[in-house]
Amino acid sequence: MAESPKYLIIGRVLKPWGVRGEIKIEILTEFPERFASLHQVFLGDDAKLFSVDRARRHGKSALLKLKGIDSPEDADELRDQLVQVALEDAVKLPPGKLYLYQLIGLRVVTTEGDALGEITDVLDTGANDVYVVQDGAREILIPAIEDVVKEINLERREVKIKMMAGLI
Repeated sequence: MAESPKYLIIGRVLKPWGVRGEIKIEILTEFPERFASLHQVFLGDDAKLFSVDRARRHGKSALLKLKGIDSPEDADELRDQLVQVALEDAVKLPPGKLYLYQLIGLRVVTTEGDALGEITDVLDTGANDVYVVQDGAREILIPAIEDVVKEINLERREVKIKMMAGLI
């Protein structure tokens, strides 16, 4: 069973903004409004904790002012780092929706009961997500569309799909 992450990525530091240490953030969440209520974030691979002095949307990006980051030089050291929130601070999803990390490790079976393998990754193709399913050396790419994905059951740790011509 896949282990739940401690943090969820919500953005990536693009560059310093202004002269007081603000940073411009590429928004990587479906909930950009969450930036307005941020109190703390974790940056980088080591998930260093920063308190948020202020946050605001700026077009398709966000601007953050973090405690202790007070100059463009300080802000530039954060360039390209991922901006994360603790899993327990994640936006609560409506019924029927889930985070992509919840799919990793789920078994994939056909509506006929044939086991295909386990989801190891989810690709964003722009049009729709694609589930990468591994079964030993075999890799199957399953489009995450209504015609194919019939049921996702987290309790059973299973995704049921309807086979379409050409999937395998």
